[in-house]
Formats: sequence, structure tokens, C-alpha cells
Amino acid sequence: MILSDTCDLENTLTSGVTRLPLPPAGYALHQQRWLTTNASHCLFQHLQSEIEWQQPEISLFGRSVAIPRLQAWIGDSGADYRYSGTRFQPSAWTSDLDALRSRLSKELNRPFNSVLVNLYRDGQDCMHWHADDEPELGDAPCIASVSLGALRDFRFRHRAGQQKSLTLPLGDGDLLVMGGDCQRHWQHCLPRRKRVTSARINLTFRYIST
Repeated sequence: MILSDTCDLENTLTSGVTRLPLPPAGYALHQQRWLTTNASHCLFQHLQSEIEWQQPEISLFGRSVAIPRLQAWIGDSGADYRYSGTRFQPSAWTSDLDALRSRLSKELNRPFNSVLVNLYRDGQDCMHWHADDEPELGDAPCIASVSLGALRDFRFRHRAGQQKSLTLPLGDGDLLVMGGDCQRHWQHCLPRRKRVTSARINLTFRYIST
């Protein structure tokens, strides 16, 4: 169990967890190999073949564009998600994702009712700068992110440019938890990396107010 306390999540650390302060009141917690190599590989294969991948279009600067990755929105009934002018209704949980959701809820002592699954087919697929600050996520959401497959750089930047940007390499089986006021003051992205030729799947577990 890496985290446990309900009231003071960012200070309940044990060995193997790295804390990244994101001032003024945000943080990210990183644990390498939260999933074993075998568990990560099996989950990757399951998701790659079983998920009904989509490439939706979003509104960007007044025009519709296809996102540069594949994705699926999965969750409890009613856990709808609105992003960049598009409303996503959840598909049903797979047994593996539901089991992973249960493990995260137990270890982090947080409820999760949905997960955004992103497939980055190679280094040309990316996620642009944004924050997970949609109203249905609440004022200080806890976002639990699990990485599978290729190593990719994950970047943070302060919205007002008052702090240095940070780059965190996320590898196979890694867990990243963003909490506090992280989403209010910081943005994050997954930039393109031409040298990356293999796929990565990322799972971001959230709680949607329904």
C-alpha cells in the first residue's frame, strides 16, 4: 500500500514514491513499476485487442480536428465527461479495468467511477497542453494515471509561467497521482517524440460528479 490517509494524501508516502511539489498547493506522486512487468504486459495486450478504440474530433480554435491518438471513455452509468465541446458517454467496465480501479481505490483511499484510456500508437501521437479542470471533476480532483508500454516524457508547466517546467519520464507499469490544486495552477502534456516507435497506453482514473 503506497498511500492511505484520506485527509492528507500528499504527505502519506512510503519508500519508492517520489513527490513532485507543484506550488502553490499542488503535487504529483510517482511510483515506478507499480504494476509488475508481467501484469503490465497482460493488461496492455488485453486493452489493445478488446477496447473499441475511437478517434473523436474536438473543437480547437473554432474548427473540428481529430485528436492525435486513439481513446475510449469507460465508467459507471451516468459518468459522462465533457471535453473541448464534446460529450463522452462511458462504455461498460472490462473486468481487468474494474479490478485495477478497485486496487487504486483501496490503495489511494479514493473513489473512482471512470477512466480515460488513451492509446499512443507511436511517438507521433501526443496530448497537447491542458489541465483536467472540467467542472464535473470538482475543485481539487485526484487523478490516478497508470502507464503501459513505451517510455514517454510527461511534462508540467505553470499556467502563469511562475515556475520552471518539469519533465517526468513515465515507463511501463508506472503510477502517477496528481492531487491538491495541481489542475488549478498547472497544465500537463505528452509531447511528440520521433524516436519512439512503439505504443503506449495510458489510463487516467477519475471521479465524475453525477
